[in-house]
Amino acid sequence: MARPTKWRRIERMPDILNFVPTHNATDGIPSNILKLEELEAIRLKDLEGLEQGECAERMEISRPTFQRILLSAREKIADSLVNGKTIHIEGGNFTQNICKATCLDCGREWMESYENLESIKIGGFACPACGSLQVSCAQNCKEKFGRGNCWRHGRHER
Repeated sequence: MARPTKWRRIERMPDILNFVPTHNATDGIPSNILKLEELEAIRLKDLEGLEQGECAERMEISRPTFQRILLSAREKIADSLVNGKTIHIEGGNFTQNICKATCLDCGREWMESYENLESIKIGGFACPACGSLQVSCAQNCKEKFGRGNCWRHGRHER
């Protein structure tokens, strides 16, 4: 069985999600889809000029994973620039935060993305082990990014 993909932490959501070459302003032109974690890798490495280890730390992934994401992003951007393709920024395995969740029935704890915590808060999220809807943020939410952005402990915008 394949290992589940680890969440990639991103700090910023882009304001602009589409880039279109001016000479190709018609429908049906080829495009590349740049995942949000790929854009974050480009931003950290090429725009902020951080070392790969620092970038990987900030995204909470390993260095080899960061390298693969960065190479994929650069390939898509180069293809778009050289071949006049549009770039659409969307999707991926990303989160703006990671927090610990706990099932109040079976006691299972797991790491969950901030985006899913909103569902947990309104009772629409089930425990992956037992299916119970009695799920909440772990009371000892002391993860690196959990406490400041966890709904139980008061979310703070950056």
